[in-house]
Amino acid sequence: MQEFYTKVFISGMCLLLLSLLLGYACVSRTYLYLPLVPAGQSELIWRAVPRTDVEDGGESSVTINDEQFSLSFDFTVVKKAQYPYAEVALEFTDAAGAPTWVDLTAYDSLSFNVKCSPANTMLMSVLTFEEGVTVADDLVTYRAPSAFFSCNQAWSRIAVDLTHLETPQWWFDLHKLDLAQQAYRLNRVPRIAFGSTFQTPTDTQVSVLLNNITLCGRDWRYLYFLAVFLLLAWGGYGFWLLKQYTRSLVASLADKQQRDRPLIAYQQLSVEPLRDKEKTAILNFMATRYADAELDLDAMVEAITISRAKINDILKAELGYTFTSYLNKLRLTEAARLLAEKPEANVGEIANSVGYKNVSYFNKLFKEEYGCTPKTFKSVCKKT
Repeated sequence: MQEFYTKVFISGMCLLLLSLLLGYACVSRTYLYLPLVPAGQSELIWRAVPRTDVEDGGESSVTINDEQFSLSFDFTVVKKAQYPYAEVALEFTDAAGAPTWVDLTAYDSLSFNVKCSPANTMLMSVLTFEEGVTVADDLVTYRAPSAFFSCNQAWSRIAVDLTHLETPQWWFDLHKLDLAQQAYRLNRVPRIAFGSTFQTPTDTQVSVLLNNITLCGRDWRYLYFLAVFLLLAWGGYGFWLLKQYTRSLVASLADKQQRDRPLIAYQQLSVEPLRDKEKTAILNFMATRYADAELDLDAMVEAITISRAKINDILKAELGYTFTSYLNKLRLTEAARLLAEKPEANVGEIANSVGYKNVSYFNKLFKEEYGCTPKTFKSVCKKT
């Protein structure tokens, strides 16, 4: 069985290591993080684009201070246009610098650090393409689902759920659409904007600083794959382990029975090498009386008139056992034979037939000798 345990340990450790490595890889790929700012760390190409109400007759203004290491800008909202506003957008571009769309469906949130002065309530909006409405070069035709956030002179960490943004009512009114059509898709996004709201102080310069702008998402396919792999791999390992254990146990028990064959009581005992009447008397007596539950060393001394010390000395010298250990060896060897050859007999009957009145004690000794209970030994023998 030692070879079996070594094989189990090595294969189990290999499977565990593979599971840990695959688990780490799958978990890493499940949690998606795409930084936008700083720009040098982003896989997406973008540029900061200011936009105000000037084209609607307003006088609001925006000045971009930094768009590489952070998104820093100052803006002033002037209450002159009907709907005054000012914003800075991260406009996505291709390698040539031309405006393009990006697919953000793999991401469900946008997080960033922000501080502003004076304190303000601002708007984050994501422009999305709307089939049948959007015209590529007309920003007003894009749906603009948005979320509000507050900022002040202290850094705040903001996380916006991109799947539950609200589309402003004016967009529905402008395009004569039903307000109930709140669903939108993030498969074609030209820009993400940060700007003023109707609660922004007017005629006041507002300074805004954003950094660590990051898109976050979850791709659950990798965890599903990991779960299926672990189920199949460890389930298969358990099935293999059971088969290997049964096979190894059968081989181990067969080998043990073969090695113990000279001790089996029902076979003729060879005494030629002993050349001694005392040795012959001891071995013959034990071979014929081992099944007697009342047999003990005193009874043997009385029956063959050999001293206790000499009996133990002879058994120790010839077989390496004391009287008690040799007696148990004879009984357990015969019990193993009976378990293998008489499946109809129960464990209690076999225990009694080989000299054990206490079945629990018999079970304990048998397990110490054969590494399994008599019941397990019996079921294994049935399969062979």
